[in-house]
Amino acid sequence: MSDLDISVVICVYTEDRWEDILAAVSSVRAQSRPALETLLVVDHNPALLDRLGKEYKEAEDVTVLANAGPRGLSAGRNTGIAAARGEVIAFLDDDAVAEREWLRRFAEGYADPRVMAVGGRTMPIWASGRRPAWFPEEFDWVVGCTYKGLPPGLVRVRNVLGGNASFRRTAFDAAGGFATGIGRDGDKRPLGCEETELCIRLTRARPDAVLLIDDRAVIHHRVPEAREHFGYFRTRAYAEGLSKALVARSVGADKGLESERRYTTRVLPAGVVRGLRDAVLARPGGAGRAGAIVAGALTAAGGYVVGSVRARKGGATFSVVGIEGGSQ
Repeated sequence: MSDLDISVVICVYTEDRWEDILAAVSSVRAQSRPALETLLVVDHNPALLDRLGKEYKEAEDVTVLANAGPRGLSAGRNTGIAAARGEVIAFLDDDAVAEREWLRRFAEGYADPRVMAVGGRTMPIWASGRRPAWFPEEFDWVVGCTYKGLPPGLVRVRNVLGGNASFRRTAFDAAGGFATGIGRDGDKRPLGCEETELCIRLTRARPDAVLLIDDRAVIHHRVPEAREHFGYFRTRAYAEGLSKALVARSVGADKGLESERRYTTRVLPAGVVRGLRDAVLARPGGAGRAGAIVAGALTAAGGYVVGSVRARKGGATFSVVGIEGGSQ
């Protein structure tokens, strides 16, 4: 079923990423397997909406539209889903570029009709030109990238990662759209996990559903200089804990924390050991990486505790809406 039409949704929110947005669209246009269309969803920014509308006015393959829901990434994605005409909907971050075979790898995954989602591998492009010596690969999810500890190859997973993912349209028919209230809102709060919650909701609605990651479906994601510092690392880890608490509250801790248990009991301890070993061998950054892993884990755990208390008190909520539309 690799002949499925694929729509690509790119959610955008700031003119500061103008060149990145153009590069993202160009990377979709350069695919070896062409997309049916590219949808640019603008998040409550009239100036950017107008500018992009003019940029792609003559383009038959690019549609620019405004987020029809509340501010934030989840509602933007839902707007794109509703407008998309493809049988598969792929999502690309606005500050990322896809390799030429990206959509072809996604399409191959859908040969099995049970497959409801296919994700890929996201590689960091560090603003400084190289990974900070203290930054552990086990925490690359902090900057929206594939992290050390995920199994390689074509593997079945609990959830795909939202900035490099695709879903069958029927997945949204079965489970509804992305939940609003837990995803990102521009640069205001580095929350996440909306794709985790959706994927768990999907497998509950469709117990036979298969979700895959193919690490040959590669995108390259820009990491701005501000996110190379420990302050952002700590803030993002705390926000992840908050988000995970919301997800666990919604779907239950057994499923909501299933992958995290393996990550915290096996992947992170192994990373600490590697960091300490490198420190003993006088390799740069070893002690820093070990310390960052411990600090990141404790900070995320703290966020989870705070988020759990808030959720129990009803102070943090999110909502799921059905997706209307399906054609332009």
